[in-house]
Amino acid sequence: MSPSTAHIQDLAAYVTASPSSFHAVAEAGRRLAAAGFRRLEERDAWDASTGSFYAIRDGALIAWVVPESAGATTAFHILGAHTDSPSFKLKPKPTTGKYGWLQAGVEVYGGPLLNSWLDRELALAGRLTLHDGSEHLVATGPLLRFPQLAIHLDRAVNDGLALDKQRHLNPVWGLGEPADADLLGMLAGSAGVRAEDIGGFDVVVADTQEPRVFGARGEFFASGRLDNLSSVHAGLTALIDTASTGPSDGPISVLAAFDHEEVGSGSRSGASGPFLEDMLLRIALGLGAGTEERLRALASSFCVSADAGHAVHPNYAERHDPVNLPVLNQGPLLKINANQRYTTDAPGAAYWAALCRAAGVPYQEFVSNNVMPCGSTIGPLTATRLGIRTVDVGTPLLSMHSARELCGVEDPGHLATATTAFFRAGQ
Repeated sequence: MSPSTAHIQDLAAYVTASPSSFHAVAEAGRRLAAAGFRRLEERDAWDASTGSFYAIRDGALIAWVVPESAGATTAFHILGAHTDSPSFKLKPKPTTGKYGWLQAGVEVYGGPLLNSWLDRELALAGRLTLHDGSEHLVATGPLLRFPQLAIHLDRAVNDGLALDKQRHLNPVWGLGEPADADLLGMLAGSAGVRAEDIGGFDVVVADTQEPRVFGARGEFFASGRLDNLSSVHAGLTALIDTASTGPSDGPISVLAAFDHEEVGSGSRSGASGPFLEDMLLRIALGLGAGTEERLRALASSFCVSADAGHAVHPNYAERHDPVNLPVLNQGPLLKINANQRYTTDAPGAAYWAALCRAAGVPYQEFVSNNVMPCGSTIGPLTATRLGIRTVDVGTPLLSMHSARELCGVEDPGHLATATTAFFRAGQ
């Protein structure tokens, strides 16, 4: 089995186990624990020794490896990514319906490609919080569907589909009357708890179709949530590899997987929140750093913000920059934007080029067409909050924000290889 095949199969397993951000960090934590990482709780006093650790805050996870030689001014090498994907979130009082149909009240989360969610078998997944404060993950099997209106009832549908987010996006999940049904009770049963004990819930809709390799030569990989679990998985595998075989000196390697990037990152577990800053401070304090030593360490540190980007679309090439045209299986993207929607600068670009060259990994530059609005990432947020030099990279995709995205089978493994080299790089 080739390295790229093994990586893509493991990515498929990780995505399948991660229908929500809470499942993504739980699965990452399970893998880290199996590799010898120790979970630390934020409310506890921390062990200041060298070694491998992780912490979870809601749907976000930060994991790190402190080498034996680490001291108060040791730099951090951080791979930043995000665990959430565009979807639909369950509303309070979610059991709705009419005309003999049971429906679910959902709210659009982020910017999903709405039409891609139609006529699919969908699950509900997330966390339930009980009145006693305990949390329970829940994931159903295929349960819901957004049924599209037949062409016989909308003859102009192929001239432009218009979906009203309130009227048209209420998935069906059964037959009957809402007064006689309880969607939240069904979720409680799936989690093994009582519905009356639920105090709150964060539950999203997830596609249930399995990831698949396809194409003339098996060169394509289709899956939900590649934006951005492909980056989380790359960082996770690289960090585990670094912990098992990495040198006893070098930087402190950090995987920072945030939640809520798709809705602006403004939360306690998002990149605009204090989670990463809190973790870096506690690591530094454990190594005996004062204010000056900590600032020196940050000045020597580097962050790679890894988030999926756009490959050139063969049917819409005019939407892309006419010169910089990334394709699949030619390596991760180096993402550049003059208005700092991506935070890559000249020193960062030079560093990434040298890193990829040393790792034997190809890479491609990405810049937007001047008349196409450019998205953004956690990169500018992290750079602004901590002052760490940051470069934006990512796996090239087609169908970004679709319920089922597309990448090349080689590119996720390339990103993981480059990240491993980054974690092992000297200061």
